[in-house]
Amino acid sequence: MSKLTRRTLLKSAAAASAAFPLFTIAGTKASGKVIGANDTIRLGVAGINGRGTSHIDGFASQKNVDVTYLIDPDTTLFGSRGDRVKSKGGTTPECVQDIREALDDKNLDAVSVATCNHWHSLITVWACQAGKDVYVEKPMSHNLFEGRKCVEAAAKYGRVVQHGTQQRSDENRARQIDAIQSGKYGKLLVSKGYCCKPRWSIGHKPIEKAPSTLDFDLWLGPAPKQDFHRNLVHYNWHWFWDTGNGDTGNQGVHEMDVARWGIKGATLPNKVWSVGGRFVPGEADQGETPNMQLSVYEYDDVLLVFETRGLVENKSKYPKAPPRNVSNEFYTTEGKIVGWKFYPKDGGTPESISGGEATVTPGGPFGAFTAAMRSRKPEDINCDAEVAHYSSALCHLGNVSYRLGESASFSEQSKSLGDNKQVVESFETLKSNIGAVDIKLSETTYTVGRTLTLNPKTEKFIGDEDANQLLTRPYRKPFVVPEQV
Repeated sequence: MSKLTRRTLLKSAAAASAAFPLFTIAGTKASGKVIGANDTIRLGVAGINGRGTSHIDGFASQKNVDVTYLIDPDTTLFGSRGDRVKSKGGTTPECVQDIREALDDKNLDAVSVATCNHWHSLITVWACQAGKDVYVEKPMSHNLFEGRKCVEAAAKYGRVVQHGTQQRSDENRARQIDAIQSGKYGKLLVSKGYCCKPRWSIGHKPIEKAPSTLDFDLWLGPAPKQDFHRNLVHYNWHWFWDTGNGDTGNQGVHEMDVARWGIKGATLPNKVWSVGGRFVPGEADQGETPNMQLSVYEYDDVLLVFETRGLVENKSKYPKAPPRNVSNEFYTTEGKIVGWKFYPKDGGTPESISGGEATVTPGGPFGAFTAAMRSRKPEDINCDAEVAHYSSALCHLGNVSYRLGESASFSEQSKSLGDNKQVVESFETLKSNIGAVDIKLSETTYTVGRTLTLNPKTEKFIGDEDANQLLTRPYRKPFVVPEQV
């Protein structure tokens, strides 16, 4: 939805449920104060490797924002990240391994979450319960169940929860979406996203003892107990189901969010299916999630088509590998929109799109978050918990289909794809990409995911208990995302 439309809906929702009170949270550790324009916001950054450094920079550089906590199970990061806070003009932050220590501090106003995916929702729920606002990286959830719990926690405890899908804070993108939804360029038929970044072999790392500087049990948190190896810590956890969601749920959630945004009023689809596999030239690696994946989501009269391809941009070893592509396209009855250009299907002159009037809260994603903390207005959140939930859930739904799939040869593909031009072309692109890196299709199989029918209101699959079990996970006490928040 555009900002203007969302504002109207949120006003009526707020009036009906009073779901966004001013820090009136009984039984929590909330300070009870309203943060004024000149009051200092005290914020903790959870997960300080990789993306966490952007959080440190984004918040510590703001006026009247102090990064007072750095939270990470890996203590080797504390010194350099503490220095980073001080270099931005901040004071020496307190460094702790366990998020619960920071949440016990009544003076802490907010937490930004840049941990591994499997920790995102639990920290969000715990923080809301403790009366803290939350900036949470994408995807907000590790599975669909968790996302809905975050929405409920934000509403119940009156918290600002903003998601790290940054394009929601881009006014140009918001105006593009407004123009697409206006119908000026025809009725939308296919909303397509691309997540095509280099995701090659991660090799194999041996089981070993975790370093003494890392609390590996705490790092695992909600994930099952397992042995330590260095393909988990610090980045390649993305490619294991216990901790990540593949690239569809990593980079892909950004473009998935834009693709869903373009479909007016879209929440969850009626049907989903996914095909693909983990393809690595040479010996198979340790990863579990697909690095080549095509996911299709059926709404009432619009398809959302999503390509995830990781065998790209390796010209030195595979000169025929295609270039990276992280983008969105919109196909309408009158042509297609790529970037900020409309290409008429009759071959007419392309034109710059116009007509969108949507606005966003300025300041980029981090500045918009602190602005919403001060205003306490739901419409000031550029990507709130429910928007985050639906877009994250799409990634999970495609992965559920894939994980329930069966092996097939590439010669069998014609039976499952249907006749939509964009879907067929996407599958042919996937095949061509695999072939371009010297993998022989005739000797290779791929996974044909199960076609799943969903009830968008109940957020459950219809007639498929195997699929419904994958909408959540068994949790490891005490790291449990609760049924009742």
